Amino acid sequence: MLKFVERDRVPPEKRRASERRRDYSEVYREFGSRRAEEQASRCSQCGVPFCQSACPLGNDIPDWLKLVAENRLSEAYALSSATNSMPEICGRICPQDRLCEGACVIEQSGHGTVTIGAVEQFITETAWREGWIKPIAPPKELALSVGIVGAGPAGLAAAEWLRRRGIQATVYDRYDRVGGLLVYGIPNFKLEKAVVARRADHLRESGVRFVLNCEVGRDIALADLRAEHDAVLLATGAYKARELDCAGAEHPNVVPALEYLIACNRKAFRDSVPAFDAGLLNAEHKRVVVIGGGDTAMDCVRTAVRQGARSVICLYRRDRANMPGSAREVANAEEEGVKFEWLAGPLQIVGQAGEATKLTAIRMMLGDADATGRRAPVEIPGSQFELEADIIVKALGFEPENASSVFDEPELKITSRGAVRVNAQNLETSLSDVYAAGDAVRGASLVVWAVRDGQIAAENIARKLTARARLAAE
Repeated sequence: MLKFVERDRVPPEKRRASERRRDYSEVYREFGSRRAEEQASRCSQCGVPFCQSACPLGNDIPDWLKLVAENRLSEAYALSSATNSMPEICGRICPQDRLCEGACVIEQSGHGTVTIGAVEQFITETAWREGWIKPIAPPKELALSVGIVGAGPAGLAAAEWLRRRGIQATVYDRYDRVGGLLVYGIPNFKLEKAVVARRADHLRESGVRFVLNCEVGRDIALADLRAEHDAVLLATGAYKARELDCAGAEHPNVVPALEYLIACNRKAFRDSVPAFDAGLLNAEHKRVVVIGGGDTAMDCVRTAVRQGARSVICLYRRDRANMPGSAREVANAEEEGVKFEWLAGPLQIVGQAGEATKLTAIRMMLGDADATGRRAPVEIPGSQFELEADIIVKALGFEPENASSVFDEPELKITSRGAVRVNAQNLETSLSDVYAAGDAVRGASLVVWAVRDGQIAAENIARKLTARARLAAE
C-alpha cells in the first residue's frame, strides 16, 4: 500500500471519441488484474477514510482496496457486496468524482485520486467470471412476503436484502423488463443492458418473483397488494418531468428527456417505437438542442451524437463549475463533439408549419445565492441569441408522481412536491406496513442513493416482520 508517491493515477482505458461516436458500447474498458492491483495499492489507508464517509452506502473502500492490492479478490468481493447489492452497476455509473473519489485524501494532496469506481467494477466482474456469485440461500426460509412496487435500483436492492433474510419478495413493475431506469433511462454506453439482465437473473435464481407489465394503481390496486403481502415497499422512482416554462414549448418536436432516452433504449432491444420510426425521436441528420445540466442532459446529448445528429448543443443556465452533472460525463460529451452554451437559458421557441425550428436564448450571470444555497442565474438584458433546432429535448429534472392519486390511497401522505412522506428513521409511510424508498421519496437522485434506501427499507421491514412473527409464535 501507500504507493501513490511512486505510481501515478491511471484510469481505465477510454475508447477514442471517433470510435465510440459510432456505437453504444461502454466507453471505458475494464481493468486487468495487474492494473487493478497497482491502482488499489495507491490507497493511503487513511485512519479516517473520507472516501467511505462520502459514499452513501458507507462501503468499506480502503479495506477492499487493500485486499485487491494483495490479490485476495474473493475476500474483496465478499466485503464489497456486504454493503452494496449491485456493485458492478455502481462501479460503472456512480459519479465517483463527486462522491468517494472526490473525497480521496490523495486527490487533495495533489497525487490524483485512487480509481475507486474502476476497481469496484473489476472486483465484481471477476466475481461473476469466477462463479463466486451464487443464488442467495438464506439460513432459513420464512413464511413472510413483501410486495415491491418498482423494479428499479431501490426495488431490486430491497428484494436482494429481503431474500438474504429469508423473506419472500415479489416485484411488480409497469415495464416489460426488469431494471426501471437502469434499462430504459441510462444509455448502453454508460451501462450495457446485459449487466442489468445478469443481476435480474441472479435475483430470479435467488427466489425473487417478478410481475411485469403490471402497473399498480391501474392493473392491480395497492389495497390488494397490502392484503396479499405482509408489507409493501413503494419504489416507483420519479418519472414526472419538469416542464419548460417558455412560449412555444408545446411544439411536438420539443420532447421530454426520458421519452427520448426510452425510445433509443427500446430500439436497442429491437422494439417497435412508432415515434422513433416516424422520426420524431430520432436525431439522425438533425440539429439537436438539449436544455439542462444534469446527468440526464449528458445522456441525451451523447445519445444524439450516436444517432448521427447534424449538431448537438447543450444549453445550461449556470456555468461549468455549477453544473450538477458529472464532470467526467461533460468531458466525454465535449470529446464526442457536443457544444456547450454555458450561462444561457431559453426564452422562446419559434415554430413553423407546426414544428419548432429555432430557440431564442438569453445570456445569464450568476447572482446571489437562492434558497438552495446555489447562486441564482440572472438574465443579462439585451443578450438574446438564436439557435436553430430540429429537436429540442427538455432535461430539466424529474419529480415523483403523486402517489396518493396514482394508488387511490387518500391516507397515503405526500410532501408539497409530491414525494411520498416517510418516517426518516425506518422509511415507513403513513400507511401501516407500507414503506417507500428511492426517488419516490427523495425526488430524482443518484442510483447509489436508491440502492441505499432500498437496503435500509428492507432491513426495517425484515426487523418489524420477524419481530411480529416471533410474538405471534409465543
